[in-house]
Amino acid sequence: MFKRFNNLVLTPSSWWLLAISALGLELSALFFQYGLGLEPCIMCIYQRVAIMAIMIAGVIGAVGNKLQIARLAAFVLWAVGAIWGLLIAIEHVEIQANAGSLFYTCDIVPNFPGWLPLHQWLPAIFEATGDCGEISWYFIGYSMPQWMIVVYGVYTALFAIFFTSRIVNLLNNKN
Repeated sequence: MFKRFNNLVLTPSSWWLLAISALGLELSALFFQYGLGLEPCIMCIYQRVAIMAIMIAGVIGAVGNKLQIARLAAFVLWAVGAIWGLLIAIEHVEIQANAGSLFYTCDIVPNFPGWLPLHQWLPAIFEATGDCGEISWYFIGYSMPQWMIVVYGVYTALFAIFFTSRIVNLLNNKN
């Protein structure tokens, strides 16, 4: 099983699939914002950044999949995006569950590093205008952040499977 997943890591198509899936989620977020009028909150913006990290990881992995350093960079970016996104989505669900509480609030302005002010460079994508505690969309009884927990959980599980298969392959080839 690990050999099969390892072979997928070495092909650009699997990495492109990762990038395209994340791009689809980014485009969906923009549709929800501009097509359906749902205003993104700060937690939504952070989740967009995490999805963008996964998308960039896919592109790096697809373009440089034959280079060990490029695959490593792609794996690191994938892991950071998936795990950080999962933690943000979980926190977002907690904020929504405790809306109105003084202990569960979110910022108004994104806390991006000074060298990367995405909300100033691309406000149409990264400017927060909504309220973190407001639930304005449901699908099959689950809110957007609850669905994002599922999405990030899948991305994290896939990362673990593919990265483990790569490590197992590297260890087997050294013996």
